[in-house]
Amino acid sequence: MLLSVRNLQVHFPSRGGGPIRAVDGVSFDVNDGETFGLVGESGSGKSTIGRAILRLIPVTSGEILFNDHNVLAAKRAQMRGLRRQMQIVFQDPAGSLNPRMRIGEIVGEPLLVHPRPPQSPPPQSQSPLRGQALLKEVESLLDRCGLPPHSARRYPHEFSGGQRQRIAIARAIALRPKLVVCDEPTSALDVSIQSQILNLLKDLQHDFSMSYLFISHDMAVIEHMCDCIAVMKDGRIVEQGERERIIGAPQHTYTQQLLSAVPSA
Repeated sequence: MLLSVRNLQVHFPSRGGGPIRAVDGVSFDVNDGETFGLVGESGSGKSTIGRAILRLIPVTSGEILFNDHNVLAAKRAQMRGLRRQMQIVFQDPAGSLNPRMRIGEIVGEPLLVHPRPPQSPPPQSQSPLRGQALLKEVESLLDRCGLPPHSARRYPHEFSGGQRQRIAIARAIALRPKLVVCDEPTSALDVSIQSQILNLLKDLQHDFSMSYLFISHDMAVIEHMCDCIAVMKDGRIVEQGERERIIGAPQHTYTQQLLSAVPSA
């Protein structure tokens, strides 16, 4: 078991009285090499769960175990080590890339901040990459994500939305993480580009043996990408199970409504 979430609650204060229960008692597990999908309408709490797992927002209560490490109890140094193994691809590639940094700096920054991942051969296994070694690694990552190596010298505004998302994916896999949170990575892209990004994610998962927590409101995308699916509504999971069961024989009315809304050719 790579990731285990138990009774996760994330509440936000409100001016009008009681708290806003963005996530209200959610539990699920993600296995090694698996893609676990969270699907539901906007405001159901999907993205909040992804950010809570990475401790990007405060958690009200619950338990998050990653590789048997308690994420919520981890101190700063421990959390720094866990962050090497957990990364995120945000929904809006334009907003997630610093417009003042060149692509080489954006993709290479994780390799400067953190030591090389354990899979890397010595002698660089315990020290950050520098100079030409760093540039070579960045160019290799860009090439693996479908961008020419000379992209490293350019800025984010010089790329299309799909290309910017490829850059964000290259940054996310730079440290060879075990878990990548994909927070609606294709919803801001044209339909023709969406399939390219989804296929890229599948190829990278196969090559690097990563697990995905895949967040989307699109049932068709979830069906294509995920091994297991959890359907969310109003901060709670109303139904979860293997893809074939959820898609083929949904039990909850809300799941049936989501599936009926998928357009057919």
